[in-house]
Amino acid sequence: MTQENITVWFHGGCSKCRGLREILDARGLEPEYRIYHENPPSVDELESILVALGEFDPMVLVRVKDPCYKELGLEGASRETLLEALVENASLLQRPILVMGGRAVVARPPERALEILES
Repeated sequence: MTQENITVWFHGGCSKCRGLREILDARGLEPEYRIYHENPPSVDELESILVALGEFDPMVLVRVKDPCYKELGLEGASRETLLEALVENASLLQRPILVMGGRAVVARPPERALEILES
């Protein structure tokens, strides 16, 4: 397995993120950790993640249990509205997201990362 181009969209307070870090550490991998609360994604970056996930619907990236989801009234929102909400409200973004070799997975649970790591 190569080390190149591995990125994790990461939040240090998230137990799933820490679980993914443990999986990667156990394999001797040292990805780039994108602290997305400090460095929010752009719409173009979110579009790239969706392509890597093989998805079109940005709902796969949305944490519907985050209070912001309800506060913003995002249920039934358009694709564009969801993408803009994710850019403006980083807490809405699912985590962790592992990106490797043009593929991505929302690693919830962290073991979902094995879909990419072991292929």
